[in-house]
Amino acid sequence: MSLRSLGGTRTGGTLAAALLLSACAGGVIPPGASGPVPARPPRGGEETAARPIPATPRPTLPVTPSTTVPADTANAVSVGITRGPDIATLIPSGERSRKALQAFRLSCPSLMKRADQSGLTSGSDWNNACAAASSWPEASASEFFSRYFEAVQVGPGTAFVTGYYEPEIAGSRTRQPGYEVPIYRRPPNLIDVNLGLFSDSLKGKTIRGKVDGSNFVPFDERAQIVNGSLAGKGLELAWAADPIEFFFLQVQGSGRLRLPDGGVMRIGYDGQNGRDYTGIGKLMKDRGLIQAGSMQDIMTWLRAHPEEGGAIMDENKSFVFFRELTGAGPLGAMGVAVTPEATVAVDPKYVPLGAPVLLSLDRAEPNGIWIAQDTGGAIKGANRFDSFWGAGDNARAVAGGMSARGSALVLLPIGSAARLGQN
Repeated sequence: MSLRSLGGTRTGGTLAAALLLSACAGGVIPPGASGPVPARPPRGGEETAARPIPATPRPTLPVTPSTTVPADTANAVSVGITRGPDIATLIPSGERSRKALQAFRLSCPSLMKRADQSGLTSGSDWNNACAAASSWPEASASEFFSRYFEAVQVGPGTAFVTGYYEPEIAGSRTRQPGYEVPIYRRPPNLIDVNLGLFSDSLKGKTIRGKVDGSNFVPFDERAQIVNGSLAGKGLELAWAADPIEFFFLQVQGSGRLRLPDGGVMRIGYDGQNGRDYTGIGKLMKDRGLIQAGSMQDIMTWLRAHPEEGGAIMDENKSFVFFRELTGAGPLGAMGVAVTPEATVAVDPKYVPLGAPVLLSLDRAEPNGIWIAQDTGGAIKGANRFDSFWGAGDNARAVAGGMSARGSALVLLPIGSAARLGQN
């Protein structure tokens, strides 16, 4: 399960995008899913986003138009790839590349045995790079990437990048004054149904609901749960101090609770009620309530209008359930801990999970090498990325306002481009 639930993982991301976008219709389960950020806005009741640092992105490469293929069968090979430039002078040295090497090293055990949906590589292609990464000095990380990889552009190479983070909110293991918002475990009567077992035309489709007598019906929506439909059933995992902060943690799909005694409890996605996800940012923009759609804009308005804000949050019928996490984390879609400022979520049909990605964008903060270690419900299509910024005030400020455009190159093991027919 991804870090962000989008309703994973991961999800998203993306946080602003997730709040603006809606999941697929028809009751199909949204794809899955996650330091200290304050339990309340930092100053004067207002959220603040990081001031963007502008940059000039590298132009994308010219491409030959490819034949249009159905979205459900498209992958990197079918949309077309173009051999990229020599990357030796494009990879910056420094902390970003060092963290990327660490993240790549963590991904290698899964990368070498994972089926690649993109069609770009096979597991054995990564053997040499992974063997070298195990002992490569981090001080020369940029040299590692330029020595063992070559670049390809997938499709037009036009990148759009958002951000996500691991939220930390005030919470308690027990209900007490100031901690009144229940965080629920997955209910035992929440049932997943694989529709493909009933009809070939429904392969890959899954719905969630519950049994009511002899009928299978939708599970409770957010408003019902918030108003107590699960109360008193022994499902309370913990209690949050702030309903708005908890709403945003649900969008992320995972996070930390800062406990009254100073301890931290990490919680992770353990299912969703099967209801469609509705991005409240779009609702608010369409109604003229906010001008932009960043997390900070949305949260500031919700705090200024608590009654109307509660009703708007309930218009997103999706509700996320959690379990307590122990050990390393948060985990991404590869089952390894994601690395702050080095992990990106991708669509695995276009980027192999575990592959390095070189971003050149109109914001300087995300530029450089990242490793594809996560996925997310809003992260669909070629050159769509969601950057992970870790935990803390800065991560929250950067991720909540991240929206960058430019170009992207996927890095593949040396020799891959020739095998794919790129000279």
